[in-house]
Amino acid sequence: MAVKAIDLRRGIGVYYKDQLWVVHGSDHVAKGKGRSYMQIELKSVRDGTIIRDRFRTEETLEQAIFDRKPMEYLYSDGSSHVVMDMQSFEQLEIPDDLIGDARVYLMPNIQLEVAFVEGKIITIELPNTVVLKVVDVPPAVKGATATSQVKDAICEGGARVKVPPFVENGETIKVDTRTGEYLGRV
Repeated sequence: MAVKAIDLRRGIGVYYKDQLWVVHGSDHVAKGKGRSYMQIELKSVRDGTIIRDRFRTEETLEQAIFDRKPMEYLYSDGSSHVVMDMQSFEQLEIPDDLIGDARVYLMPNIQLEVAFVEGKIITIELPNTVVLKVVDVPPAVKGATATSQVKDAICEGGARVKVPPFVENGETIKVDTRTGEYLGRV
C-alpha cells in the first residue's frame, strides 16, 4: 500500500532504498517561493541508523505493515521499561531509546500500542492523552488572571507542563502526549 510523504507520521513503517524504515519524525516545510516539501527522519529497522531526507509532498512510499499489540506498562528498570501482553501475560523489556522523551508520560497500568516485525519491537505508541498528578508548581501570582499567563508545573514522572495560574500542587491534570500541552483538570 502506498502512502504520500505528507501523510507520514511518527511510528509508520515504510520501504525506502530497499530497506525497512520507521518514521522517527516529520516536518512540513513551506517556503515562501517554490514548492513545499517534507523533511522526514527515518530510523532503520535493521541497524538503527537514522537518516534525514527530503520528499515532495505528493511523493509516495510503500508502507510496511507491522504486527501491533496492545500492552500494559508496568515499571521502568534503569535503561529499560517493562510491559505486559494482556492476553498471554508475557512480560517484555523495551529499551529506553525506543520510548525516548515520552518516558515522562509513562504511568503504571497505562495502555501502549507496541509494533513488532519478526518478533522484534519496532515502535511504541502512547495514548493521545494521559492523566498526571502535579507534584511541584509555583504559587499563583495575585492579579495574574487578568491576562492569560501560564506557569511551569512538574508532574509525576518528570513531565514539565505549562498550566494556568489556578492549578495547585496535588491536582490531577490531563496532558496531550503528542504536544505536551495542558488540556484541563480531571
